[in-house]
Amino acid sequence: MLIKNATFSISSPTVAQCPNDVKPEFAFIGRSNVGKSSLINMLCNHKGLAKTSSVPGKTLLINHFIINNEWYLVDLPGYGYAKRSKTVQDKLEQMIRSYILLRRQLVNVFVLIDVRHEQQRIDREFVDWLGESRIPFSIVFTKADKLGPVKARMNAKAWMDQLLDTWETLPPYFITSAEKRSGRDEVLDYIDSILKEVK
Repeated sequence: MLIKNATFSISSPTVAQCPNDVKPEFAFIGRSNVGKSSLINMLCNHKGLAKTSSVPGKTLLINHFIINNEWYLVDLPGYGYAKRSKTVQDKLEQMIRSYILLRRQLVNVFVLIDVRHEQQRIDREFVDWLGESRIPFSIVFTKADKLGPVKARMNAKAWMDQLLDTWETLPPYFITSAEKRSGRDEVLDYIDSILKEVK
C-alpha cells in the first residue's frame, strides 16, 4: 500500500464524539512508552504526524488520522501507566473499552508490544479480553532494532507461543522497528488486505 497523504482529523474525549463517518478504522494501542507514536509516524511516512514524547502516557484522547481519504488510523491512549491517578486511569480505560466495543467502523486493533520484554500480565490480559470480546486484532512487536533480527524473532515467537496455553488459533503478528523502518510493508499490506475485504 502506498500512503499518499495522512492528516490529523480530530481528537475525541469520548466514542460519541468520534467522526460521524463510515470509513474503516484501524486502532493502535499499547502500554505507555511502547513506541506507538514513532511507529505511526513511520507507517505514514510523516515525521510529526503523531506527537512523540519522552514522557510516557501523553495520549489522553482518541486521535483520528485520515489516510488517503479512504480509512482512519486511530491512536488510542496507552494503558497501564502507573503514574496516572486512579481516577484518570479508570476514565481512560472506560474510554478505550467503549471505543473498542461500540465503534462499528473499527475493523482491526493493532496491539503494540515491546519485543525486548517477556510477556507482561497487563498485555496478556488485554489481548485475552480482545479475544473474549471477539474483536479482530493483531500484534505488532516494536523496537526490534534494540535486539537485532534473530533475537527479536526469537522473543516474538516465545511471546506468541505463550498464548497457546489458552488460545487455539494465534492472531497475526508483525515485528517492526520505527528506527530501521522495518516491518512497514508487512503492516501496510495487512491493512490493505483487510480494506479489500470490507469494501
